Amino acid sequence: MDKNMLSQRIASIQAEIGRLNSALYAMSTTDLQRYPDNYEVLSTDAALRCERIACRLRHLIYTTTSVRKEEYLTSAAVMQGVEIRYEDGLLEITLPCLLPKRQKRQSSEFLIDPIYAALSQYAKDHPMPQFRHCVVCFSHVYCHEQPERRVRDYDNLQLKQLLDVVSAFIMVDDSGLLCDAYNTTELGDADCTRIFVMAQGQFPGWLERRQNRLKSISDF
Repeated sequence: MDKNMLSQRIASIQAEIGRLNSALYAMSTTDLQRYPDNYEVLSTDAALRCERIACRLRHLIYTTTSVRKEEYLTSAAVMQGVEIRYEDGLLEITLPCLLPKRQKRQSSEFLIDPIYAALSQYAKDHPMPQFRHCVVCFSHVYCHEQPERRVRDYDNLQLKQLLDVVSAFIMVDDSGLLCDAYNTTELGDADCTRIFVMAQGQFPGWLERRQNRLKSISDF
């Protein structure tokens, strides 16, 4: 990359940071109790700008340094707090956020790429299952201190992209003939998303045990 193009890319990121600062200032001067809708728009805009900035910086690193994409994204997954665990036939993936809306493409890149890298690294160090007939449960956990109107429709989330990433590592196929997908909404101490993958025969017992522990789990 020549010097002029590099300068343009950096200037574009700086401009985005300036707009982020403006959004943060507006958030700090908005009365959350009186104008919750305005605050929601401002905070969403600020969060998406952060993700856009992160994605642009990633691409700049890939094209101007010797840092490998896989290496960086594995570190990004650690920084984001992505956790993976496989035990007793159950794969559990925890994401430190709620899934973004379907149309937010850069949000998808910000989250999906590190998840793929984290799964790839985990698969190198741990035995992974290969499910033929399985159930995937997406548990959307909302902070109990926040208003209930934040709860989103399941059809407005990026579930398919996330399922595609997970299936590449542990499923023979993610078609409806071989993979059943379920969604639950729960309340917790902080926003997060948990994905559970298990053989179909495990699901009834797992669901019963989980319903006994979590009063807020959705009814299927």
